[in-house]
Amino acid sequence: MKYSKQFLVEAYTTMTTIRQFEERMIKEFMAGNIPGFVHTYDGQEAVGVGVCMHLSDDDIIGSTHRGHGHCIAKGCDIELMILEIMGKSGGLCKGKGGSMHIADIDKGMLGANAIVGGGPPLCNGAALSIKTLGKPDVAVSFSGDGSSNQGTVMEALNLAGVLDLPHFFVFENNHLAEGTGDSYAVSGEIAERVRAFNIPCDTVDGTDFFAVYEASKKAIKHCRSGKGPYGIEADVIRYDGHFIGDPQAYRGEGEIAYLREHKDCLKIFRKRVIDEGWMKAAELDQLDEKAADAIEKGVQRGMAAPRPSLEELYSDVYCTY
Repeated sequence: MKYSKQFLVEAYTTMTTIRQFEERMIKEFMAGNIPGFVHTYDGQEAVGVGVCMHLSDDDIIGSTHRGHGHCIAKGCDIELMILEIMGKSGGLCKGKGGSMHIADIDKGMLGANAIVGGGPPLCNGAALSIKTLGKPDVAVSFSGDGSSNQGTVMEALNLAGVLDLPHFFVFENNHLAEGTGDSYAVSGEIAERVRAFNIPCDTVDGTDFFAVYEASKKAIKHCRSGKGPYGIEADVIRYDGHFIGDPQAYRGEGEIAYLREHKDCLKIFRKRVIDEGWMKAAELDQLDEKAADAIEKGVQRGMAAPRPSLEELYSDVYCTY
């Protein structure tokens, strides 16, 4: 078997945890238990997990407004994430950041970012620090097709190429920048844009965990070895709207049902490992149940937790060096 049983269990556990986490956050948002907006990652799990399984806590990632999946893939505590998303005391950012601003520096998670294209410039800074200090680590920025049109992202690609930074640019192309299709809004291929900065960039099927994992292994090895930045464009799908409550009137009739049936990265993963004889369906079902139990525990803790105190309004505002 090409992959160990432990590896397969870890990969599937993380993916199913992300899927069930997002589905539960949708329910809690609709029930009025989550303030603000929620942007879910379900459908794109194979990318976050396929990349982050190569990383340690010393490696850095920068996320997007659709960042729950990246947090979980990087190893953030799901109970503390739920507290944060619910705006409760004890969350990863003390309940003051919410869904779009989760960060966990101890896990190398610089944070989700409400600014489109905000991650690559921040990860350039992390990559420059890594290179300056002579560390073997890597910085990974996650971006979408919409962010590929941002000038800050172009500047980040240019600077990373000029300085040969250990920065792995991951573009998750779900073909929808809010409700605008990439065929209308993105001129040319994203991968070609990256290559224009003399940065190698591969394209990969983002619904195939194993394809993402292998492409990321190659890219991250390149970055760690001092050869400079690398990129991938992952072709993925988005089940839900830009935000929960988005009616998705821009979708074609039957489009979402088709994607859920034929482009589900969890179904694709399950089919391969079962067909190859690597794992049994019952074993995968048990991992689904275990993930559901962990999420339920986190939700109950979140519902019982208090809001941050008024004194928290004045903490973490200024930093004195």
